[in-house]
Amino acid sequence: MKNILVIIFVLGLAFSMKAQTHNETDKPKIGLVLSGGGAKGFAHIGALKVIDSLGIKVDYVAGTSMGAIVGSLYCAGYSGKQLDSIFGSLDFDKVINDNLPRSAKNFYERNNTEKYAIALPFNKFKLKLPSALSRGQNVFNLLSKLTLHVSEIDDFDNLPIPFFCIATNVETGEPVMLDSGNLPLNVTASGAFPSLFQPVNIDGRLLIDGGVVNNYPIDELRAKGMDIIIGVDVQDGLATREEMTSAPDVLLQINNFRTINDMKLKSKKTDIYIKPDIKGFSVVSFSEGKKIIENGEVAALAQLEALSTLPKMSSEDKTKQVRVVNKDSIRINDIYLSGNSQYTRSYILGKLKIKGNEKVSYSDFDRGVNNLVATNNFDAFQYDFKKSPNKEGYDLNAKLEESRVSTFLKLGIHFDDLYKSAALVNFTKKRLLFDNDMASLDVILGDNVRYNFEYLIDKGFYWSIGIKSRYNQFKKSINAELLLDDAQITATGINKLEVKLRDQTNQFYLQTLFRKDFALSIGAEHKRLNIKSETITIDTETDEFVFENTDYFSVFGSLKLDTYDNKYYPSNGIFFSGNFHSYLFASNFNKEFDRFAIAKAEIGYAFSFSDKMSVNLQTSGGFKLGDNSTQTLDFALGGYGNDLINNFIPFLGYDFISLTGNSYVKAYACLDYEVFNKNHITLEANWANMDNDIFESGEWFTLPDFRGYGVGYGIETFLGPIQAKFSYSPELRKSIWYFNIGFWF
Repeated sequence: MKNILVIIFVLGLAFSMKAQTHNETDKPKIGLVLSGGGAKGFAHIGALKVIDSLGIKVDYVAGTSMGAIVGSLYCAGYSGKQLDSIFGSLDFDKVINDNLPRSAKNFYERNNTEKYAIALPFNKFKLKLPSALSRGQNVFNLLSKLTLHVSEIDDFDNLPIPFFCIATNVETGEPVMLDSGNLPLNVTASGAFPSLFQPVNIDGRLLIDGGVVNNYPIDELRAKGMDIIIGVDVQDGLATREEMTSAPDVLLQINNFRTINDMKLKSKKTDIYIKPDIKGFSVVSFSEGKKIIENGEVAALAQLEALSTLPKMSSEDKTKQVRVVNKDSIRINDIYLSGNSQYTRSYILGKLKIKGNEKVSYSDFDRGVNNLVATNNFDAFQYDFKKSPNKEGYDLNAKLEESRVSTFLKLGIHFDDLYKSAALVNFTKKRLLFDNDMASLDVILGDNVRYNFEYLIDKGFYWSIGIKSRYNQFKKSINAELLLDDAQITATGINKLEVKLRDQTNQFYLQTLFRKDFALSIGAEHKRLNIKSETITIDTETDEFVFENTDYFSVFGSLKLDTYDNKYYPSNGIFFSGNFHSYLFASNFNKEFDRFAIAKAEIGYAFSFSDKMSVNLQTSGGFKLGDNSTQTLDFALGGYGNDLINNFIPFLGYDFISLTGNSYVKAYACLDYEVFNKNHITLEANWANMDNDIFESGEWFTLPDFRGYGVGYGIETFLGPIQAKFSYSPELRKSIWYFNIGFWF
């Protein structure tokens, strides 16, 4: 009897297991296909939130372009709600554009790029246009961070949910299925919208947006063995004649002919077809993401009855779900580089600001990648992280594609109250003498002809070698105290002098990174300073009096830190600049010359109250050591500007070079309100004490002798800032206007 019971139990268990296996086998496989559509693809997130709420078990996901981006993250383990949170927190202007953070560039590159409105590749005396507006590096960086937890998976069938995406081979026009390899790189290729993002090189194939040839890969998904397919379609319909009001509208209509005709067939092949209302939205409507996501939810809920009949996740499926926890830092052990032949390993790691075997925050790593990309020496920087064998952390495997373009023609325009109108023509040549060097020549034409030449051999973490040569000139009515002593002023009765200043400065310097963010420089300088005036005349043949025509020779050291996010309207960051010049020799014109030194420093701090309002606080000071007979290199306050030469210091409320002395202290505060995008209203104030030897007399620590207040309006444009400032000085009891157009140079 006992044996019979055992046999019955075993047979029952076998039948139960067979029935369970049979039920699992009979469950239909559910596929999900997500179309491309740029910002309209936010609607996919809304649909996923509904699918998650119903507990539907999705067995495979296919996507194109934005559908690939959303789909890949979903397959990596993110829920619809998590994707809603992630996408809602992103600044897509920064993600899409190559507007790399200012702090990502070193000082040489920053100074070399913050004065040009247009930069064009120039090869064999022919101008070319860039292949795209953006490299797509920021998109790749973001996807790499979000998919780090699945970076070990090369076969996309082994993701928490199997996945593939579609790209287009730009050389053959054929569709390419991407189902293995570097996940973020493949997804970036699928979303490389032509002309917006440059093509992505994967295994020798040049790939662009899959939507060009297959924006809704339902047939490929069905071939994976899917029984029921849910499709979310965010493609445009055909526009009416009333809606086509421009040439881009017509071109978009032509581009949509094929995809819309394809959808007439593919929509019929879709078992549950979700078509969100994306009318009125474009591929770049990222600022309206919340509304687009809501429309995706509404469209999915319209199919609630059909979706409710689909198989649900079992308790076992739920326990297998990946719980994604994003980390703020990553430990990078070994670093492997490939593809670099012209740029050394030390140069690349110096730009990345990593050396290996260290823990790095993601923000620092992103800054390092941006710093490398900002050099424009590389067309692509592809990387992935693989877990290090036998130790905690990851190895970084990076593949670089060096840029073949080494010559650029750059242009700019400018107007200010000191130099007046100017047009800038720049010629930049990389790899002129060495693989990691750069030469740049500015020729500035206008009211005051000038030039600026810079050459740098960039050694990354090691000492870089630089040469600079600059020529400046301007005409200005200045304070007579800068050039005349008290007896001369009393004898002549002259308070103002009309002078023409010419300054040529040549430097040789060495520069290195100090604690990764500080730039430490030491060098030698030759300066030829020539100052003439027609106000005082002695030689009747020239009708000019020469105040200064001297060659000065000095050595210098400087230390700089600049993390401001914007040179003209900083909303966060720190700025520090310290400089020490020791003047050792002078030509015979300055017969009373004796050695002296000038030290000056400036520090600034910018912070924000909100997205619209920020504050910038600055203080600076300087003093002279040694002989005081040479006054032409003393400090001179007044005017508004960013790149003033020598020891000219901007000071609101006064004209250029109005206040002079061998020492000064200054404080500055600015409240900036961005009333519209890139439109700024500023309230500014500055205070100063200035005279000879104020640090010895204690005058530097008294109430300010000079004050200036101002209100300004500025617009950020591709030419640079366009600014108008109204200022007032209580001491002078008069107002003064300042105007500026374009980047300062």
